[in-house]
Amino acid sequence: MVTTLIDPQASTWVDVFSTKQGAVYQSDAERCWYVDFAGKVARFDYRCLLKLKKAVYNVDIEAKLLETSKDPDVEIIFICACDHTYILTLMQIIALKELMEGTFVMLQLNSILQDRLYRIAV
Repeated sequence: MVTTLIDPQASTWVDVFSTKQGAVYQSDAERCWYVDFAGKVARFDYRCLLKLKKAVYNVDIEAKLLETSKDPDVEIIFICACDHTYILTLMQIIALKELMEGTFVMLQLNSILQDRLYRIAV
């Protein structure tokens, strides 16, 4: 399911992490995440978001950069059991990897803060 991003502030979307190339939003009402990257906004549940992260991390960027063949520097990221496919250049893969890293750091930080605050309150 590909949707267009109207205005994340006007809806129930919360900005999790963003860069110049894209952003990840969380929707508590829908229990999902929206990834705005490479010209499309895609909806992911947590399981599929983890699969996207794994697929991006499995791309060996260094080997692709050192490859001397004349093959195009394009990678197809297909996520099994999800409706989304990305056809990305190496620069876009690096940008998506940065976006995924930042997103999961922010999610982990949020979990740590909630845990600490709950412990102090109880």
